[in-house]
Amino acid sequence: MSEMSFIVIASTLGAVIAIALGVMMPAIAMGKAISQALEALARQPEAEKTIMRTLFIGLAMIESLAIYVLVIVLIVLFRNPLLSLIQ
Repeated sequence: MSEMSFIVIASTLGAVIAIALGVMMPAIAMGKAISQALEALARQPEAEKTIMRTLFIGLAMIESLAIYVLVIVLIVLFRNPLLSLIQ
């Protein structure tokens, strides 16, 4: 196996692991945030606006983490900086 194909296989494997973790962890965090917000709404229904506003800001920040992971994985897959070192 050539050195270039080893780097391509290792980069692809790393990208698969990164996207799996990068989607799984924000999904768990979103589920926990939503469940805590629903619990807070059940305890204090009069604070609905504040809780929902904070929830949506938090969910947007959590979702941005998954988008950052996707961007990094696409860079590694399609514009791999390690391949230029070999050539």
